[in-house]
Amino acid sequence: MKFQLTLAAVLAGLATSAVAAPPSGEQVFKQRCTVCHSVQPAPGKMGPPLAGVVGRKAGTAPGYAYSNAMKASGITWTPDQLDVFVKAPGKTVPGTKMLLGAPNPEERAAVIQYLGTLKK
Repeated sequence: MKFQLTLAAVLAGLATSAVAAPPSGEQVFKQRCTVCHSVQPAPGKMGPPLAGVVGRKAGTAPGYAYSNAMKASGITWTPDQLDVFVKAPGKTVPGTKMLLGAPNPEERAAVIQYLGTLKK
């Protein structure tokens, strides 16, 4: 009987314990992206500034020396296009300066949603 009560208490605690929420897009951006990118309009960092990136034509943010491949890509940064690029930058735009992608789809989605809130 004592064991059953203890087990019931443990199970009840598990059922009511809070599940850790996934990190926000801003948190993921700060953890993974701010080494190279800024959310300030310019001058940016090693990578181009990402304020206002959603809806912008690739290779056009002022103050950043884009690769010829990026300037010639013809990409407009929609959420879907950002997802494809951030997943595999060198595969999407061979010759891009961006070397590291983000394989986790939930993190990419969170960051892209966050970037969509940033205006220049």
